[in-house]
Amino acid sequence: MSPPLSYRQHFAAVVALGLPLVGSHVAQFLLTLTDTILIGWYDVEALAAGNLAGGVFFVFLIFGAGFGWAVMPLVATAHAKGDATEVRRATRMGLWLSALFSVACLPVFLFARPIFLWLGQTEVVATLAQDYLRIAGFAIMPGLFVMVMKSYLAALGRANAVLWITLIAVPVNFAANWLLIFGNWGFPELGIRGAAIATVATSLLSAILTALYAVRTMPEHQLFVRLWRPDWEAFRTVFRLGLPIGLTALAEVGLFTASSVMMGWLGTLPLAAHGAALQISSMTFMVHLGLSNVATIRAGQALGHGNRTDLVRGSVTVLFCSGVAVAGTVALFLLAPEPLIGIFTDPDDPNRGAVIAIGAGLLAAAALFQLVDAAQVIGIGLLRGLQDTRVPMIVAAFSYWGVGLATAYVLGFVLGWGGVGIWLGLAAGLGVASVALMARFWTVGLARIQSPA
Repeated sequence: MSPPLSYRQHFAAVVALGLPLVGSHVAQFLLTLTDTILIGWYDVEALAAGNLAGGVFFVFLIFGAGFGWAVMPLVATAHAKGDATEVRRATRMGLWLSALFSVACLPVFLFARPIFLWLGQTEVVATLAQDYLRIAGFAIMPGLFVMVMKSYLAALGRANAVLWITLIAVPVNFAANWLLIFGNWGFPELGIRGAAIATVATSLLSAILTALYAVRTMPEHQLFVRLWRPDWEAFRTVFRLGLPIGLTALAEVGLFTASSVMMGWLGTLPLAAHGAALQISSMTFMVHLGLSNVATIRAGQALGHGNRTDLVRGSVTVLFCSGVAVAGTVALFLLAPEPLIGIFTDPDDPNRGAVIAIGAGLLAAAALFQLVDAAQVIGIGLLRGLQDTRVPMIVAAFSYWGVGLATAYVLGFVLGWGGVGIWLGLAAGLGVASVALMARFWTVGLARIQSPA
């Protein structure tokens, strides 16, 4: 067994992995932001339908991404053991599960209009949302394919490739939206359907680039040779890890979706301020999400090497990096909330001052939960690296919904604290999750590696 790395070596490894992974998450976030902005410039009803349909698509995508994220710890552990066969088996079955899940989702995308009408949407919005999903729904298979391949590449230390492929997709997505939504340069003006086509085109391009990169740089893995052959043992392993991961992500997405619904009960201006503050906090969260991926990879490698000392040192290093990012974010949210919220408001809007004032209060509340939000996602990443996903799913679901949502309602409406109360409720749920997940890692998680070396 190789000797454990020093903290300096762990820090260098975390930075080398973390910077491109954080950058890729930020770039991925920009893809969604670009769609929202350009559709909003085109038409208000199209924006409403796009947000509605995009939300539905994202829910299915984040659920199905669990199978892709399950590939990351499996590949990291197998690679640490020098087992190229296990690397190939886990990645292939991740692709299988993603494909099967994508096919299962298509009926919902193709016949979404009755569902939207049942949920109380207007005829126009429901029709436009279905128009979008009937095209964009076909992006879920290449999108999940990319999730699997990015996990595979990152676990093998190829995080730079993940970043560059995502960065290539950003201008391509913008250009396709600009051409097809508005009908620029002689292209047909397709409105929301143009945005859907752009989504499919960008997803396909990303999938092709990741596949080509994998084949050209790591031909020894032979990922796509006899891909049609099932491997039921690896299939069950990826499914066993991936389903809880997908459900955990779904629980967190659902919590923030529910918070948006509750903010809507307070009125249009609080909801607008909530949307702006949520976009800002989501952007900063990308830093911790990238570091969570690093935690998964480093923990998976320590598991493969059977080295508990590396697991402890690597975990402390990731937590330190996340803490530094938290300090910067808290300072930003507390010292400059007005300029941040102002980015999302029209300077000529008569309600701009009220939205900024409400948003500044929400960012102050967000500053309070930055630490626990970072800690809980890092905890999930560490446990995921040790292939511990079922209990964290239960902990997260209880914390987010049993504590977070209930507390948000009590503080926001029973005690009358409004939007700030709702956000403090979110902080309470995330706080319980962070304590419970970290406690599990430092007790049960460490015990999974017997050797202290």
